[in-house]
Amino acid sequence: MMQGAWAPLGWLALVERELLLFAASFFVLGAIDEIAVDLVWLWLRLTGRARTAQVDRASHEGRPLAGRAALLIPTWREESIIAATLAHALAAWPQKDLRIYVGCYCNDPQTVQAVMEGAGCDSRVRLVINDRCGPTTKADCLNRLYAAMEADEERWGDRYRLVVLQDAEDVVDPAALPLLDAAIDLADFVQIPVLPEPQSTSRFVGSHYCEEFAESHGKSLVVRQALGAALPAAGVGCAFARDMLGCIAGASPSGMPFSVESLTEDYELGLRIEAAGGRSCFLRARGEDGRLVATRACFPARLELSVRQKARWIHGISLQSWDRLGWSGGAVETWMRLRDRRGPLTALVLFCAYLVLLLAGGLWLAGKFGLGRPWEPDGLLLVLLWANLASFAWRSVMRFAFTAREYGVGVGLMALARLPHSNVIAILAGRRALFAYVGTLLGAEVRWDKTYHHAHPSSLLVPDKTA
Repeated sequence: MMQGAWAPLGWLALVERELLLFAASFFVLGAIDEIAVDLVWLWLRLTGRARTAQVDRASHEGRPLAGRAALLIPTWREESIIAATLAHALAAWPQKDLRIYVGCYCNDPQTVQAVMEGAGCDSRVRLVINDRCGPTTKADCLNRLYAAMEADEERWGDRYRLVVLQDAEDVVDPAALPLLDAAIDLADFVQIPVLPEPQSTSRFVGSHYCEEFAESHGKSLVVRQALGAALPAAGVGCAFARDMLGCIAGASPSGMPFSVESLTEDYELGLRIEAAGGRSCFLRARGEDGRLVATRACFPARLELSVRQKARWIHGISLQSWDRLGWSGGAVETWMRLRDRRGPLTALVLFCAYLVLLLAGGLWLAGKFGLGRPWEPDGLLLVLLWANLASFAWRSVMRFAFTAREYGVGVGLMALARLPHSNVIAILAGRRALFAYVGTLLGAEVRWDKTYHHAHPSSLLVPDKTA
């Protein structure tokens, strides 16, 4: 209720109350959504449908493939890490039926040189140079690799069996390729988890991806698969049946499978496979050493680079896909697409919540100078605030649990300490994505807003045979 007070404070109090009501209401809606996913996951866990498979690493590592496999790696200005990535991939995946296609640009000679250094004398690496100056888009680079792969198939008179996607900074798991090769018999698209590496030099930026992927790839995708919704591809650690990729390409006006108009062509490809009647699989497996079979990488360690990367994800998934993919599917599919596309709204709600904190602090300080507290929360607002507090406690428990499961208690506790910083990154990324999207509506060209990498998880460069 508003009380008599100094007029400027009355206006500030009114702004504070309305922003608080807006943020608290949407936080409750978000909490209902998250708790629904949590409850489904808990039910799957209790009924044994969310169990992670156990595999014997020794029996998988180096196992011959059932057919040819192509690994596509698009690059742009990755000269600092691509050599290490290739050297590790060639050692971790020694299968003779694997061929690695690395896409570079004609105006990026440093990366070309690094690719040749990383390949060494291994003939399984195929360097593909795009005659267009980079960066174009990641999808354009992937399409150039796909065309080179098709040309090789025509020359050999034989087709690949599966196509795997990885990024230039990825560290592949030695057991992953045989698992993907086996799973592609039962599915047209297979995704394994992605595990970001904690970074001691970037505990609040580069490491905050740990908890996000631990929860997303430990719970959200498990629920999504169990409910029969389309699975989005992460763009790394994913494999596609060659025939399905050909069908997607054949249905495209360009004759290529990756949409150059999209900034998140990987996400879109996963949904298009489902729409085409393809089968998708999210594959979680652990070795006898307890380590998850997953793609590992160091994510951006600087604030501006993290914001740029997440803005690209929000732009492509939340905004572009609204236009490009629409809302086809039943109730479950609509629910999942709403979750995918909530990024800009989440950024706005978080911004309002932090603004409320600043206003509340200012009004509290004014009260200390005898200017009085102009209003008190009413019954509805109190209910919303208590509901927000309870949901925040629940979310903190879940985030800690999923993070600690993969990284240990220490990183799990750091995940809670990083929450405010993660929220700031989400706010800045949402703003950048919205402005970029509006720019494309006004005619700006869609370009590869590339994230540059300068760190590589060196402890994983050599496959660990003793674990």
